[in-house]
Amino acid sequence: MKRILLNTAVSISLLSTLAPAISAFAATTTAAESPADTRFKTIYEQEWQWRLAQRLAWDDDNPRAADGELARVDAGTQQARLAYWQDVLARLDAIRPDALSAPQRLNYAVYRAQIAALAEAQRYREYEQPVNADSAFWSDIMYIARRPLKDENEYRTYLRQLADLPRYFGEELANMRAGLARGFTPPQVTLTGREAPLVAVAEARTPQDTVYWTPFKAMPPTIPAARQDALRAEAARLIAGAVQPAYAAALTFVRDEYFPHARTALAAERLPDGKAYYQSKIVEYTTTTMSADRIHAIGLAEMAKIRAEMTQTMAQAGFQGELPAFLTFLRSDPRFYARTPDELLMRAAWIAKKFDGKADQYFGYLPRKRFAIVPVPPDQAPYYTSARGGPGIYLVNTYNLPARALYSLPALTLHESAPGHAFQMPVALEQKGVPPFRRAYISAYGEGWALYCERLGSEMGIYETPYETFGMLSYQAWRAARLVVDTGIHAKGWTRAQAQAYLHDNTALSDHEIETEVDRYISWPGQALSYYLGQMAIMEARKKAETALGARFDIRAFHDTVLQIGAVPLPVLAARIDAFIAAGGTSPYPPSK
Repeated sequence: MKRILLNTAVSISLLSTLAPAISAFAATTTAAESPADTRFKTIYEQEWQWRLAQRLAWDDDNPRAADGELARVDAGTQQARLAYWQDVLARLDAIRPDALSAPQRLNYAVYRAQIAALAEAQRYREYEQPVNADSAFWSDIMYIARRPLKDENEYRTYLRQLADLPRYFGEELANMRAGLARGFTPPQVTLTGREAPLVAVAEARTPQDTVYWTPFKAMPPTIPAARQDALRAEAARLIAGAVQPAYAAALTFVRDEYFPHARTALAAERLPDGKAYYQSKIVEYTTTTMSADRIHAIGLAEMAKIRAEMTQTMAQAGFQGELPAFLTFLRSDPRFYARTPDELLMRAAWIAKKFDGKADQYFGYLPRKRFAIVPVPPDQAPYYTSARGGPGIYLVNTYNLPARALYSLPALTLHESAPGHAFQMPVALEQKGVPPFRRAYISAYGEGWALYCERLGSEMGIYETPYETFGMLSYQAWRAARLVVDTGIHAKGWTRAQAQAYLHDNTALSDHEIETEVDRYISWPGQALSYYLGQMAIMEARKKAETALGARFDIRAFHDTVLQIGAVPLPVLAARIDAFIAAGGTSPYPPSK
């Protein structure tokens, strides 16, 4: 399986040439290779191999991904990356898109935007802030300990990664110092408690008590016992002598220097070159050139529509009273909350299986990849979102059960598992003949699809009570509120309390979730805008197809078309649906058998 995590944006100047390319692509996916195709393929194939060597993406089939060295993140390397991507952009701009074959024109539109976004992040030196309220390099790197290891070679690679970890941490801390010196940090208020993963490793009593011991708890029986013992002994030595001291040094730095001196202003527009920086994040995360003012207005208008739906659903539930009283009732009545972590996990599993029984009614192509339902690791859970999903996994946060409402669990499960992230991502990964850069995750597309799936739950009959329907509407309001809150904080001078109050008054989220979510928006400008704008684009495309095709409209064919193109900027998706309509609404693939 190839995996890339990346956000990107579309170059608006390309859109005039894009629609014809998508229309042609709908008719055929094969075409004679032009000289421009050859030049373009050379550029992206070379850049991809360079990207793998830089550890900026990884390919499980590529041996470079498993040589045991962690990524280089020092300032010199970062500046060299900026120069490399700027050169790639210059070479791309020397190619006329209309000289490319139809499939390559589509690839060009996605790829150029992707490289532009990567270059912009380097130009603003985002690497000097490798921490926010949602994640940090010291917790992100823990993925190396949580991946299953199959043989002795993979264990030895893992040990080399442990040995390299102090070098990697040192470079990240140097980047943080540079960001601190120019005021490029997350707001101080969002960092409270975010050192917990550092504490868990640095102050662990023994190496065996750290997450880095995970691969050694149960080793493959194909490794002889004597070698298992030797590998475990080396792991204990490296964790105690390299990993834990690196975590301890980072813990001292963030407690004594970074957190106390982080910036106090919240707005991205208060950062160096902040207005342009925030607009660059809007372009990256929404794949549009909308202004903050326009997005704010859309959020307010959509919130008004959702409030009207909420009122109708309250009446269906038989509640006598106003919305604030209903929200208080939902947040406080024990019937709406699991009593144990296992109960929450089992309810999530039940909802996921309900979808399985309806999947073939709404999708022709079903991914082969299954997913497991597992709790969020305890060292991350207090500040983690309610759940996350992806290829092979649906992570459910079982921390603070009174904050995990069961009436919202159906919408959450549809979003994070199937047909949301744990369904959409495998569909994209299973496509054949797609350049590896096309497997990148584009937030507006991926989050827009997952939010659309929450709405789709009403059609599928997933929501069985008015309370569960209200939970879905609360989640819709939550994402519409993000348009208001994100732009309010980063462009309109909103305070943290003002943002929290807006979510409290307009959604059924618990106070704990509201606090963690607002801190996430404060420290991760623009990302929260992806969801609702992406959903709006998909729903508008569907309405257009339903109107144009009438009785010929097939929901399975529409969903297959949206998913089979993979993660693309929203204007590219709109052009693809236009081609779908022009072709008579046929599915790009036959139904799975």
